[in-house]
Amino acid sequence: MKGRTSYKMIIVLALGYAFLFGPIVILIVYSFNASKLVTVWGGFSLKWYGELLKDKGILDAFWNSLRIAFCTAGFATALGTIAGYVMARFGRFRGHTTFASTITAPLVMPEVITGLASLLLFVSMERIIGWPQGRGMLTIWIAHVTFATAFVAIIVSSRLRDMDLSIEEAALDLGAPPLKVFFVITLPIIAPALISGWLLAFTLSLDDLVITSFVAGPGSTTLPMKVFSAARLGISPKINAIGTLIVLIASFFIVSFSIISFKMEKKRKREAQQAFENN
Repeated sequence: MKGRTSYKMIIVLALGYAFLFGPIVILIVYSFNASKLVTVWGGFSLKWYGELLKDKGILDAFWNSLRIAFCTAGFATALGTIAGYVMARFGRFRGHTTFASTITAPLVMPEVITGLASLLLFVSMERIIGWPQGRGMLTIWIAHVTFATAFVAIIVSSRLRDMDLSIEEAALDLGAPPLKVFFVITLPIIAPALISGWLLAFTLSLDDLVITSFVAGPGSTTLPMKVFSAARLGISPKINAIGTLIVLIASFFIVSFSIISFKMEKKRKREAQQAFENN
């Protein structure tokens, strides 16, 4: 009976993975298709990767998306870490509910509303103070940081709430200043959460279309906008090629950060075990 249950669970798991990753596998396979039709197999070929390297429009949009995503992930991780620390460690201070609601609002706010609100904000600021001048990479970056910070803050605050406070208290009792305790003890422990937040912010920024469409300007077209525009005229096999490259880049970051997180966690446990044995 137990073996039959395990067999059924394996089947369900396999179907789940097939549903999630099947479309990605199909996209990768058809990126090597010789035919101009994306749904008709015409033999193996690398020509669409060559065509992709000649398409300046797609390449520029791709690099725009990467630059914005990197900058968004870095800044959102810094702001989200601060916000998460405040929500997890500062208790029920005056205005705590308002602060938490403001931070987490982008999680439940429709992207159309967020994009429209961001556009109205930038237009009003330009009219009142003259900044930012027009819409472009800067406005996209600000808008992406706004919603990505919320995701990082939730991840960091959850990790901090699960953290053993006795470690920090012991360091404080031994005379370590609070700032040193944060950088030497707290930050290494929550590092996996920071990495997860960074990856999530990077992915959300790279993938965003709706908000970007509101706040983008001439010369700041991102890859999702380019792909969406091209889809109206028919999907080119070059889109499959750029999609495959993005999957490879994302996989590289995920594997790299997973290895780093595993090594950091293993090192932390080893140091904790050595400290326990020394005492």
